[in-house]
Amino acid sequence: MDVRLPREQELEEVSVIWHEARKETHTSIGIETERGVTLEDSRRIFRESIASRCEIWVAEREEELLGFLAIRGSYIDRMYVRPGAQRGGVGTALLEKARELSPAGLELHTHQRNYRARSFYEKHGFRAVAFGMSPPPEDEPDVEYWWRPWQAQGIDTSRWVRD
Repeated sequence: MDVRLPREQELEEVSVIWHEARKETHTSIGIETERGVTLEDSRRIFRESIASRCEIWVAEREEELLGFLAIRGSYIDRMYVRPGAQRGGVGTALLEKARELSPAGLELHTHQRNYRARSFYEKHGFRAVAFGMSPPPEDEPDVEYWWRPWQAQGIDTSRWVRD
């Protein structure tokens, strides 16, 4: 599997991956804000709010785009894998790229009810540091995760959890 920067013409396909994976995830965890969100809405939001402010990386196998990472500095803004490609190493490959880009540490948010994502990040050494609410239009309980390289060395970080 290759993880690389996308070609300009591939950004449309990346927005389709985001649309499909987000709708599948949000529907499975009961988030209602996805009702009525069209592919065209997702393409516009992706262009205006994600691709314009994040570095985008794609995971590709046999010339098929399977997922993407949107990262700003050490913050994983988005990471989605095409529904049919989940649990096949795509997310792990994207996460390895994120660690390569930000070796001092990473941060991200996910929904508290997104148990698949939470399990994935915890399996890869992320620790929950804060619980709160996602911004509108979702307004859903979320959790902030941090990964620091010294966590893998067994250093106790429990006192670092934010209130």
